[in-house]
Order: sequence, then C-alpha cells, then structure tokens
Amino acid sequence: MSKKKVIIVGASHGGHQSIIELLNRYNDIDITLFEAGDFISFMSCGMELFLEDSVTNVNDVRNFSEKSFPQSNVHILNNHLVQTINADQKTVSVLDSKTGKTKDYEYDRLILSSGVTPKSLPVPGNDLENVFLMRGYDWATKIKSKLNDPNTKKITIIGAGYIGIEAAEASVKAGKEVTLLDVIDRPLGTYLDEDMTSILEKHLIKNGVDVEMNAKIEAYVGDKQVTSVKTESNEYPTDLVIQAAGVKPNTDWLRGTIELDDRGWIKTNAYLQTNIPDIYAIGDATLAYSIPANNHVPIALATVARREARYLVKHLFEDTPSAPFKGVVGSSALSVFDYHFAESGLNSFTAKRANVKIKTSFYSDTLRPIYVPADKGNTKVHVYLAYNPDNHQILGGAVLSKYDITAQGNVLALAIENKLSLEDLAEADFFFQPGFDRQWSLLNLAAQHALHEDKF
Repeated sequence: MSKKKVIIVGASHGGHQSIIELLNRYNDIDITLFEAGDFISFMSCGMELFLEDSVTNVNDVRNFSEKSFPQSNVHILNNHLVQTINADQKTVSVLDSKTGKTKDYEYDRLILSSGVTPKSLPVPGNDLENVFLMRGYDWATKIKSKLNDPNTKKITIIGAGYIGIEAAEASVKAGKEVTLLDVIDRPLGTYLDEDMTSILEKHLIKNGVDVEMNAKIEAYVGDKQVTSVKTESNEYPTDLVIQAAGVKPNTDWLRGTIELDDRGWIKTNAYLQTNIPDIYAIGDATLAYSIPANNHVPIALATVARREARYLVKHLFEDTPSAPFKGVVGSSALSVFDYHFAESGLNSFTAKRANVKIKTSFYSDTLRPIYVPADKGNTKVHVYLAYNPDNHQILGGAVLSKYDITAQGNVLALAIENKLSLEDLAEADFFFQPGFDRQWSLLNLAAQHALHEDKF
C-alpha cells in the first residue's frame, strides 16, 4: 500500500508543527515541505535578540533546518516556490529557483501555511537605498550591519507596533538617534489601552526615542539613498529607515483557486478546511477563530499557528472531523526597555474592530504587601481587564510592570479561554507568600476592583 502524500507550503511555525504532528501520529505518510526562501524557518520574533547580540549565532535563530528531520519520509526543499494548485489533478506546480525548472508534485492532503509578508509603504522613495524591512533572515543581517556601522547615526522607524518597538530599542542600545513614527495616536495602540500605552510612551521618550504619533508619511526623500522622511507636518533627517508598518497575507498566488476575503486572508471553516476538498490552511495568512470575539479575525502569532497545526493533523484523514477547532485567545508579550507586559484576548481597539461590546477596568497597586518597601522589590504593577458588561465574562486583559509578571498573562489567557467571569477571577484560589505577592493575588484584586468592591 502506497504512503499518503502530504504537502506543506511554508516553513513557518505552522509548517514546522505540522511535520512534528504528522510524524507523531502516522506511519504511512510521505511529507514534503516547500519553502520559497533560501534560509529555512528564520524566527523573526527573535530578531531583536540577534540585533542586541543576545543569541548564539544568527544561523541559530530558527525553528528548524533541513537537517532537523532525517527521516526518509520527510523532504524539506528550500528555494522551491509553489506557484499553482491544480485541484482537479491534486498536484502543485513548483518552481525550483536554483535550476529554473518547474515540476508537479502529487498530494493526498495539502496544508497551506504560507504566512505573511511585511508591508512597504506605497510612498515615493520606498525603493531608495537604506529603506529596510524588519522581517526575515536577509533583512536581519542587513539591519545588524547598519547598527554596527558608525556612519549610521540617525534611524527612523516606521510603525509603533511590536516590531517597531523592538527595532527602536535595538537601535537605541546600538547608540543611534531614533525617531519612531506612526499614523496611529499612541505607540502600541492596537495592543494595549491608553492607561498602559501612556506609561510606555513616557518610558520610550525617557530612553531617548523621539516618539512622533499621528504622523502621516508622505515620502522618503533622497537621490539614490534615503536622507529624510517627510510627513504632512515635518521632515526627519535619517541615515536608515526601518519599515515595521504591518504585514499582508502571502496569498496572491492563491487567487482564483482558494477562497479569500477582500483583504486576501484565507477563509476556512470550523475544521480549518478551505473551499477545495483536501486543502487546509493554518497560520498567519488565515482568519483564526477567536474565542473572545466569537468570530474569525487575523491573529498573526506563532502560538496560534502551532495550535491550529496540532488540531488539523489530528483530524487530517477523518472523512468528517469528530470535533471543530475550538479556537484561540491570542496572547503575546513584549519588553519595552525596563517594562514588561503581556496581553491576551481583546482590548478596546480589537473589540471595536470585531464589533464586540466590552467594558474595561484598569487597576494599579504594588506587587507585595505594603510593609515591603519599594527598594526591597515592592514594584508597581498594573492590570487591565476587558469583559462583557452583561454577564461579566472576561474577554481580554493585560499586565504591566518593571518586574516581570508576564506569566500572569497566561493566567488571563486560561480565564478567557475557559470563559470565566470577573466573579470567578475575584475568588480564584492562588497562593500567597509575601516574597512574591499580596494576601489576595494580583489578578484577584484586579477583578475585585472591576466589580467595584472596596480596595483590600
């Protein structure tokens, strides 16, 4: 009996996890993974660590390599661009960019994990030298070279999301003058509510970042090489531009075959199936099912792709999947110089975009009992909660402090995933030890505050 052929498109987190799950669950399969790029599975989320010399080697900043799976039934092919899906024949046409030859490969199941590509602003001058993007192996090594170049003195970052903040911090630590520009009104404004972003914006400025929000970029100025960034109201001299202005799904090649929404995200059903039989999609290029939003929304996170891959492979060969994918919460964390935060689920921005009604609460306190002085580690801590105003179901939350309390973000994620209420969180049984926390734990207190109870 011949082995079932599974083709995976994309060596991202979803592609990597799919191989692992397939090998763990099945014996009679042949796996082929195609990656368009040369370097297999660079982890862009580890780019800041590389730029700050906090990794062993740039070639180690990856999920896996071609040598990670020595099994004879696993074939990992880089520099192979999947160009066309021939659904009637159940084949894909693949261009080998090294030889220039195209070959058709048969599949029984096809898993699309094609990911996203960074956006370059459609403004004059975006093709000038020293206008960079912040994603992937090649751009990482180019940025690192500029950070080490003493002739690079001024760096302008376009985009104040996670990637832009990471670029700004790495640039400051490299001794550069840094300007951070974004069209939104506050840095990290799509991830956190204003109570927290106001703290972080002041901290960015304190650490030497020139933060310029509500800045509409009109052009990159220069002859062959960029010399300034022009906005509606100002012009910023620069030696290097790093664009971190969002991503777009890598799905243009699927148009006319796979059903996409009007922005290019792959549509899937409750079983992660596309509109074509035996073709599935996971990861950043899809609309993930959000538990708190009760809807499909774009959530470009490695954690989402890996959970989708684990579910998908488990049910890959079932005629009718025994259960739908239960969905994800969407959780992430970031350090901004001395501050650390973790967020999960919905905030005011994402709730509005998903048309979900929420109420919010912001709570500040100290980490430990009041008899512990600040110089002995009794740090200020902040908690944001978003919840359904009618039944108090927790739909989102975030924690922020100079002390690393980001693990509390995982507690919030579990609360959101399991649809706990404020009342549940207010009484949840957490440990107490004054070397770590309060008599009521931080999240207990935040929930009690949201319920308008007297402060403990």
